[in-house]
Amino acid sequence: MELIDPRQSARPNPKLQQQWLRQVTDDLYDWQAKNRPIETTFTLHDGPPYANGNLHVGHAMNKILKDMIIRVKVQQGRRVTYRPGWDCHGLPIEMKALGSSNTKGLTPVQIRDTARRLASKTVKDQMKSFQSISVMADWEKRWTTMDREFEIRQLRVFQKLVRRGLVYRKHKPVYWSASSRTALAEAELEYRDDHVSTAAYIRFPIVSDWSSIPELSKFQGKLYAAIWTTTPWTLPANKAIAVHNDLAYSVIRVGSDGLLIATERIEAMKEMIPSFEIVVDSIRGSDLKGLQYRNKLRGQSAPPQPIIDADYVTSDSGTGLVHTAPGHGQDDYEVCAKHGIEAFAPIDDGGFFTKEAYPDDPEKLTSAPSILDGGSQSVLDLMGEDVLGTHKLRHKYPYDWRTKRPVVTRATAQWFADVGSIKDDALEALRDVRFVPEGGRVRLESFIKGRSEWCISRQRSWGVPIPALFDESGNSVMTAETIEHIISVMQERTSSAWFSDSPDDPAWIAPSLTGKYRRGTDTMDVWFDSGSSWTETEGPANVYLEGSDQHRGWFQSSLLTYVAAQKVDENRSGKIVAPFKTLITHGFTLDGHGKKMSKSLGNIIEPDQVMDGSLLGPAKVKGKAKGQGQKFDGLGPDAVRLWAASADFTSDVLIGQTILQPVHTALIKYRTIIKMLLGSLNQEARQAPLTKLDQIALVQLSDTMSQVMESYDNYEFHKAIGVINRWVASDLSAFYLEALKDRLYCGDGGGILEPIFIGFLRMLSPVTPLLVEEAWSHRPAWMAEDTSLENPARQLYGSQLVDPARLSLPQDALREDAAVISGVHNAVKATLEQARGDKVLGSSLQCSVNLVVENSRVASVLERYLDELETIFVVSSVEINQPVPHSPEWAYEQEVEVQDAKVKVHVLPPKEAKCSRCWRYVAPSEDTLCNRCEEVIGAAPAA
Repeated sequence: MELIDPRQSARPNPKLQQQWLRQVTDDLYDWQAKNRPIETTFTLHDGPPYANGNLHVGHAMNKILKDMIIRVKVQQGRRVTYRPGWDCHGLPIEMKALGSSNTKGLTPVQIRDTARRLASKTVKDQMKSFQSISVMADWEKRWTTMDREFEIRQLRVFQKLVRRGLVYRKHKPVYWSASSRTALAEAELEYRDDHVSTAAYIRFPIVSDWSSIPELSKFQGKLYAAIWTTTPWTLPANKAIAVHNDLAYSVIRVGSDGLLIATERIEAMKEMIPSFEIVVDSIRGSDLKGLQYRNKLRGQSAPPQPIIDADYVTSDSGTGLVHTAPGHGQDDYEVCAKHGIEAFAPIDDGGFFTKEAYPDDPEKLTSAPSILDGGSQSVLDLMGEDVLGTHKLRHKYPYDWRTKRPVVTRATAQWFADVGSIKDDALEALRDVRFVPEGGRVRLESFIKGRSEWCISRQRSWGVPIPALFDESGNSVMTAETIEHIISVMQERTSSAWFSDSPDDPAWIAPSLTGKYRRGTDTMDVWFDSGSSWTETEGPANVYLEGSDQHRGWFQSSLLTYVAAQKVDENRSGKIVAPFKTLITHGFTLDGHGKKMSKSLGNIIEPDQVMDGSLLGPAKVKGKAKGQGQKFDGLGPDAVRLWAASADFTSDVLIGQTILQPVHTALIKYRTIIKMLLGSLNQEARQAPLTKLDQIALVQLSDTMSQVMESYDNYEFHKAIGVINRWVASDLSAFYLEALKDRLYCGDGGGILEPIFIGFLRMLSPVTPLLVEEAWSHRPAWMAEDTSLENPARQLYGSQLVDPARLSLPQDALREDAAVISGVHNAVKATLEQARGDKVLGSSLQCSVNLVVENSRVASVLERYLDELETIFVVSSVEINQPVPHSPEWAYEQEVEVQDAKVKVHVLPPKEAKCSRCWRYVAPSEDTLCNRCEEVIGAAPAA
């Protein structure tokens, strides 16, 4: 019973992999749910991945981090609850299910059915992928946001917000995606720095009398207000021009006409208008208020429009007079609302102009391209000679993160949640939350502080309906009572019936309402869906873990809905808390060159590419050119997991061939060590006396395990892997196992390999569970028959590995001694390498060592270990402070500093002959045995 050859692959035996996979996932989860105390329950609440495609390594990293956390908790003796979830509503699924964003001709029910089928299939496919990377969870109790029970709970959360008066409907500007034909929330935007706009300087004629303004009273001729805009397509929606009360303004003459601009912008205007003269100077902005101008796009019969004041106007750019379209900007909307100016946005859902955009000749704009595809130029053509000039401007601009098309601001009637009134409670709740990394606290708090309302309605069919009714006059009705009635009907008919039933079906109308009503067609923002997922847990979860982008997404929506719901719970007492006790965020997964993965770049990496070895490409084989030898065998699930564990996830994580090569090497190293341990385990070693070397190795193991668990507990998996790798390379391989070989092969076969084997597997269990399971399945029969030995994944991490009664030396003293022994050991090895370099010796046994130590403290440590130093250094003999031969056949020396004391190492020829059994140079003559080997041979039973 051996592991497969580690030189061939770092992957578990594929024939047994499915069996081991079940044992380390489903079986382990079920076992811990029955055997760990319920009062120790640790809940990790899943941030639902989106069910619209194959998994990439970013998904894998996220789920692996979660899986490692709950495995560690099981080792700590806790019962874990981890129920995977999926986000299943929203536009991307709807678009993918239908093949495009065009849903004309399809009923909402047809759209919903198609989207549900796609989401259901994707959930199953993604679940299989997660299971293939050894993620253990309560898969049978997985949840999705499209589950009937989930939708009802979500509506209950929504009902609580309505009961408190936090939900309202308003006609105001929101982020609008013309490419998706729906409103968007801030969290659904991505900002690009390379957006190019056609910016324009426009003039509007002043039509009111300006004679009452002393500075303007003597001006003769036509006077225009000059504005600058980066969105010329919004000019049909212009309702006012804003100035700042405290800015100074001037009139420059261009030809026979005057242009009103901010005095500080005169110099900048020379780039657009090379020839002009200043005719009026230093008019206060406050004196310009009340002047009226005409926007010819509003039509000949439209009334003049006012110049108003606004605090946000500056002289940093443009003309110092700001084109104000309350239907297309939040600041514009707010300042116009103070003056009783209504919002106006003459574009439709797809970004095409409506007939109101140019009432005098509607077809000139209704036949124009959309505002995303040339609509601005159509407007500029209509403005004609009033366009003073245009230029291209590259600047930051919001995009729909799904369609990758620009987003606009458009006034529509939408449902909003009042976040401003609960933000203080939300911020207070965060004070008791642990953030990993700590910088996440500032980020989440800044998003909460900067938000006053949340647009929660979407104009799509695939989602949870907003339970609103509208009377014959178009007025909305939504109360806790009407929602309760709608929920009761939905429980009987499902949420799809909201869309399939007749629009005025009386069954949906609460008995207390009189008259005719129709149901609304808006659905909820998917962030409200996933943000309500805390209803799946009992109380706050111990951990939420997602990418750093969720500070403005799921983390925020979860916090806000949880806090709002607590505020209206009638029987609630005590302070408001967050839905999570610890909030962990990880960075993005980038390719090996540090680039973001995207389909257009063709650099998206899926977990299978790591597991099957294809990402590493051909292996180098001695004597053959690269690409001509064997290929890397599949790395298996443990490779993806070890990659995720080895990276500092608090920043962006890279993956590529050069990143994975050390992972491959580490897995082979682990398997090689485990194979050696399995081949050397000896039942008699349980009773063999422990040497001082054994006890040093136990302290090193104990300290390593403590450091690893401390790192695991702090979610610093990369530090834990670093500690494991250092221990494997230095303390275990180069120190203990190297020194133990003679005892294993030629001595009593003792040592502490069993504790090391179990301790090593305990440390690896959260990261490489398949390797641990495979190794455990190959343990010797005498270990398998020991019913007290549980699988390392099920053992309590800190339980004793060795009976304390077997230890003869205090651990603190061993640690101090080990520092000295290790320092001298390294010096001996370095001196031996000098001799090997000169080809004086091959095996380290072909020498003797003389240590010259002046420091009494260091000397006393070495003296205490003198009977084991030849074993520890793997040489034939060691002397301390003995005379050094004057003219040996050869000699090498090196002086080092150990514990602030100088130690001189002399490597010399051996003093005796080579033993033909153990190969140590301690026999009295050639072809004879040393005393120890004579005793062993003599004591052996006759054949």
